[in-house]
Amino acid sequence: MLRTRRNKNIALDIFLLALIFSAAGYLGYRVSIQLHYTWRWSLIWQYLFRFDHEQHRFVANYLILGLLTTLRLSIYACFPALLIGLFMALMRTSRSLFRQLLGRTYIELMRNLPPLVIIFLVYFFLADQITPLLGIDSFIENISPEAGYWLNVLVAPPSSFSPFLSAVLTLAVFEGAYIAEILRGGIESVNRGQWEAAHALGLTRGQSMRHIILPQTFRQVLPPLAGQFISLIKDSSIVSVISIQELTYQGTQLMASTYMTIEVWLLVALMYFVLTFPCSMLIGGIERSFASDSA
Repeated sequence: MLRTRRNKNIALDIFLLALIFSAAGYLGYRVSIQLHYTWRWSLIWQYLFRFDHEQHRFVANYLILGLLTTLRLSIYACFPALLIGLFMALMRTSRSLFRQLLGRTYIELMRNLPPLVIIFLVYFFLADQITPLLGIDSFIENISPEAGYWLNVLVAPPSSFSPFLSAVLTLAVFEGAYIAEILRGGIESVNRGQWEAAHALGLTRGQSMRHIILPQTFRQVLPPLAGQFISLIKDSSIVSVISIQELTYQGTQLMASTYMTIEVWLLVALMYFVLTFPCSMLIGGIERSFASDSA
């Protein structure tokens, strides 16, 4: 019976794969024949890498540069988003009514406003005021050429460092609300007996949170936190509206200049998939590991 069920599952999988490929073929036929679209795949690959005649080697072109910017945005925004989320989660679980209301107000605003509205609010009002106050532009102007080189490699070109920092702050503020709710749920899911045991040992609330509750919380919420990081990679595309030259922005500019609409966006979608799919596989491994440890 087990073999029969397995054969049925294989047959169903083959049928579904055939259905998907048939649908893809039909869409390709509709685009090519009925819409009279001319595919130019042979031309699109040059926008990944180009040959630099001065350096006599291939260097990254528009789409790869956009992919690297997306990766940097996601990594650098992850850490402040985690700090904001942790701080707001602690506010939401505080005994103080004022702190609870403050944390709840932030979370509800971020979760119930359109992302584009949040982007413009943070970028034009918050980040635009913070970066001049910190003197970042004057600092960038006075750095050495060697420091400028490493800044270009690790973060962004010195000329666009301030907008890049604003985009990181914008993403951190936006994603921090979702991380806060994940952490709040993890904190509240810890057994009440853990609090009572910590109180019996003479630990204060802060000590209990730091040494007992938060370690258990992060263990429980690590898979959804990793999933939120994947969402951060995809959500980074919204900063293209403030002219940050990440992958979506580069795809938009390339489409407008070459008119290779479908090729550009299929390739951009594939590049996002290359970024997010390994993270999804890692999350699956973490969840299986936690499931086997708790079994």
